[in-house]
Amino acid sequence: MEQDNGVTLRARGSRDEAIVDAARDDQRGRRFLPRLTAASSDYAYAIVAGGAGDPVGGIDLDHLLPGRGTAEARFWVGPRDRRRGIATAALRTLSERVFTGAPGTPRLQRLELLIHRDNPVAQRVALAAGFTREGDRRGALPNLTGGFDDVLVYSRLAGDSGEPAERLLPDLPGGELTDGVVTLRPLGEDDVPFYTELHNVPDVMASAVPPTPPHPAEVRRRCFWAASHWLAGSRADMIVADAVTGAPLGEISLYYQEPPTGQAMIGYSMLPEHRGRGLMTRAAQLIGLWAFAETGIARLIAGTFPDNLGSQRVLEKAGFHQEALLRSRLPGAAGTRHDDLQYVLLAEDLLAQASGGELTQPG
Repeated sequence: MEQDNGVTLRARGSRDEAIVDAARDDQRGRRFLPRLTAASSDYAYAIVAGGAGDPVGGIDLDHLLPGRGTAEARFWVGPRDRRRGIATAALRTLSERVFTGAPGTPRLQRLELLIHRDNPVAQRVALAAGFTREGDRRGALPNLTGGFDDVLVYSRLAGDSGEPAERLLPDLPGGELTDGVVTLRPLGEDDVPFYTELHNVPDVMASAVPPTPPHPAEVRRRCFWAASHWLAGSRADMIVADAVTGAPLGEISLYYQEPPTGQAMIGYSMLPEHRGRGLMTRAAQLIGLWAFAETGIARLIAGTFPDNLGSQRVLEKAGFHQEALLRSRLPGAAGTRHDDLQYVLLAEDLLAQASGGELTQPG
């Protein structure tokens, strides 16, 4: 099986045990493929790239239901050959063959992928190969500890175009946003200790929903699943860091609440020792500029408690305008409720600031 970028699929057998062993030796990825064998299904293929003889990965069809015309695909590529488009090319090749009923493959009308939520690399492959994210499947895959993991379901139908899926929230240009003083970068797996510290600060915890200390498992999910939420277009979680040292100072998140109306919300928090220096104002301006320039967002909102004057100053200096008081909107401690003072930022607000020289400048 050939693909236009030089990726070839061939039947996989016992001679390909080495690629299975390599996948198991990959500590970062092995948890996603707990039960590999050299030929784990009747339709198991080795992925060969660039005319080389040795395979760089594998792709299988499994759980074939001929009466329904459906099957599950799973794939992997060795660590040295990732991020080269090889897995995407292999998945496209296999998809086209099963949808056309090419010799040696079953004819299908639906192909599924089951992907762990903390595996954004595989999710990117799925989106690039024209698959659509459908939802969650609970307890669908066995794991290495004897339990079962929840997974995301992606699918492609025979009638789908196969074009890469359009994303509501694209990647940050160059992987980050910066004004030379603060840098915004995506929240990730390595941020668990900082996220735990930040969200146990009393006033940060008090403004959370619910206003309780985060459970360690929830902190881990927040950091490990952040990339998945970003790819799904539902939210973009970022660390606010010192642009010179890289030290984390706080966090800021964009929640894409209403794609049909182009409305999103931001929320933020910062360690107490870094407040009062205009750093979060810079972060809010950076995320606003990115949202209006790179996404379909036309309206950005944020809310604060009416007595949180510091947060209100952050928003006002970033160009937000007070718009409404939402009474008893937020849950508080011991069954209480809090009013929410809401602010809004439009693209023209930032343009007006820029033309008037009011955007916060580096230095």
